[in-house]
Amino acid sequence: MTDLQGQRIVSQLDSDGTLTVSLEDFTLPAPEGRQVVIKVEATPINPSDLGLLFGPADVTNAEFSPGKIVAKMPEPAVRAMTARHGAAMPVGNEGAGTVVAAGDAPEAQALLGKRVTCFPGGMYATLAVADAAMCLELPEGVSAEQGASAFVNPLTALSFTETMRHLGHNALVHTAAASNLGQMLVKICRADGIPLVNIVRNDAQVAILKDIGAEHVVDSSKDSFLDDLTVAIGATKATMAFDAIGGGKLVSQIMTVMEQVANSGAAYSRYGSNSPKHAFIYGALDLSPTVLTRNFGFSWDVSGWLLRPWMGKLGGEIVEKMRRRVMAELTTTFASSYKAQVTLQQALTREAALDYNARHTGEKYLITP
Repeated sequence: MTDLQGQRIVSQLDSDGTLTVSLEDFTLPAPEGRQVVIKVEATPINPSDLGLLFGPADVTNAEFSPGKIVAKMPEPAVRAMTARHGAAMPVGNEGAGTVVAAGDAPEAQALLGKRVTCFPGGMYATLAVADAAMCLELPEGVSAEQGASAFVNPLTALSFTETMRHLGHNALVHTAAASNLGQMLVKICRADGIPLVNIVRNDAQVAILKDIGAEHVVDSSKDSFLDDLTVAIGATKATMAFDAIGGGKLVSQIMTVMEQVANSGAAYSRYGSNSPKHAFIYGALDLSPTVLTRNFGFSWDVSGWLLRPWMGKLGGEIVEKMRRRVMAELTTTFASSYKAQVTLQQALTREAALDYNARHTGEKYLITP
């Protein structure tokens, strides 16, 4: 079999702070062993992809030309990313397409000609290579668009609830909750009987979640936000939060309300309640510092959360159970919607890049190479 020719989007940061995102030609050698080559048909732009694609670079003032974006990266980020200086890094965590070439391993050959979804990285491309074990064959009648987002958001939402169980908590708070991921979490928690508090930013997002059955939805833009949050956390007894915002004081406000609810009717202690409170920050919609006002006692923890490490902690049996559930509910619980579809070339235009990099809740883009 001859080598395969394709195009892909790469992101390169140089030591002088220049970030270049460009479309390049590339060659894939013939697959070996368990490798398969996928003709990519659909791949989503997730916030986790934007971290590699642009990060905190100044995209608004970037130079745009056909197939290329050149922007400046802030100096602190340049120093923090020394390890990637000069490397043209392929982008795109997940996607779906048809297997057009396969290595000689039986599991790879079994996928030849099949439409699959996978999570190998480098999916913003016309062709991508993956291990057959990483691929899930899409059911008959499921399109590439329907299967493109079968990993990051569904497994993240399911991992939130499994992380909750793993650490001994019983209810959750979720921010930026009207996102595709947030809507999946609402459906999961409703089906599994898990109390969930959803924090959103406007009336339209409240309506979105109420329409799919969310019980506790609070609007952080309202003057009554803290009172509303207190009522919701009081009703659910939530002690774990997953925060997609990152910056600002929202995590601190959530922890403070959790502490107030825990102390309601309890004897006074200058050390605060014994109720464990844990906030995981898994996103960076706000790149400003995370501000913690420590008025929530001493039984608390704020830490980062990433999907791959937590899948490792949860173990193979639970991860396989999650994967089976995603496939069974791909067009229901885990269905994704998209604001727009763009080609690789269109993804690097000013209009598209500024729109999807704004990271507005519920306005995800899909690349169809």
